[in-house]
Amino acid sequence: MRLRDDFLWGAASSAHQTEGANTGADWWGYENRSRPYFPDRSGDAVDSYHRYPEDMALLADAGLNAYRFSIEWSRIEPEEGQFSRAQLDHYRRMIETARKVGLEPVVTLHHFTSPRWFSNRGGWRHPAAIDSFTRYVDRASSVLGGVDWVCTINEPNIVALGVRYLDLTLGSRAGSSRPANDRLEPDDEVGDVLVRAHREAVEILRTTTTAKVGWTVGQQAFEGTAGHEDVLARTNDLWEDRYLAGARGDDFLGVQSYTSQPVGADGPIPHPEHPDNTLMGWAYRPDALGIALRRAWDITEHVPLLVTENGIATADDARRIAYTAEALTHLEAAVADGIDVRGYLHWSALDNFEWGRWAPTFGLIGVDRTTFTRTPKPSLAWLGRVARNNGLETPAGLQP
Repeated sequence: MRLRDDFLWGAASSAHQTEGANTGADWWGYENRSRPYFPDRSGDAVDSYHRYPEDMALLADAGLNAYRFSIEWSRIEPEEGQFSRAQLDHYRRMIETARKVGLEPVVTLHHFTSPRWFSNRGGWRHPAAIDSFTRYVDRASSVLGGVDWVCTINEPNIVALGVRYLDLTLGSRAGSSRPANDRLEPDDEVGDVLVRAHREAVEILRTTTTAKVGWTVGQQAFEGTAGHEDVLARTNDLWEDRYLAGARGDDFLGVQSYTSQPVGADGPIPHPEHPDNTLMGWAYRPDALGIALRRAWDITEHVPLLVTENGIATADDARRIAYTAEALTHLEAAVADGIDVRGYLHWSALDNFEWGRWAPTFGLIGVDRTTFTRTPKPSLAWLGRVARNNGLETPAGLQP
């Protein structure tokens, strides 16, 4: 089937994973003091801070029409209350470059990283966290003129999970070495703060910009196991549904899907080792995208959806094409059933830093991290052909 004429076809990235030298970000500190939990360092990453024009040109030349990237809060506000005009201008140039080469910029304002000063004083648990974030959002909005898509916070459920992870591994929680509940699951108190921060950011951006505003949720397409229906309901609420419900009334929701996971008596069941697992250790489940879209459509009460991340960590690019093709069949089936999907942004544009590791490669473009030479993979050309066709079915040859 053909999708809507203004359907977005693109790829995604984040600042910390690609820019390099984000020394003011809290993650830079985690990487440099928290081994073995973070075995690799981001360092220069793939130097997209300087090479973003080349990255964007490769995507546009392949036939894509959108690029999702993030603004790095720690660059814009390196010290509390001190904002960098030069860094704001840098991100404005990124927006203008995307437009110049024919890519719709989809801008994310918070993609996992926060300034060190913010996290050192307590992060999202600090009483002033929301005020600090919304002050940053207001200042960042000054460079968003003409941007049509803005994501406030990337995967708040995973942010809340990350807070719990740091509590358990690093003893970062003020006043105690471990939280009372030692299960690795999103921190519900932090989750509530993030929902409130998002809602306030939406109101600011609706006043200061003309963009469609939403946030993105990482969805696991949880599946129940016999006799554990109550655990499945609790897991869905704690991990996803409160964040999907937090998007009600937004202009769109960003759906982020990679795999599916069963839920047993104690919650999500870790993926067992299997030859088909991806380089992340996740089950090979391209059908998870359809499950995620349908749940998001239901829980948000029919907020328009934009796939802001979907992909596979693999060294086999033919497998990447096969995974993506099958995922897109499920997207098209969801659209055929009346679900309003506005675009598909593949994760990721480039092989990049995967939050403590370099080994998992998601990119449509390979990067030599010594020379920073970019090498487009066949999957980029393939997705570009799908984009030009605005769907999978015709002409022949788009299926792997």
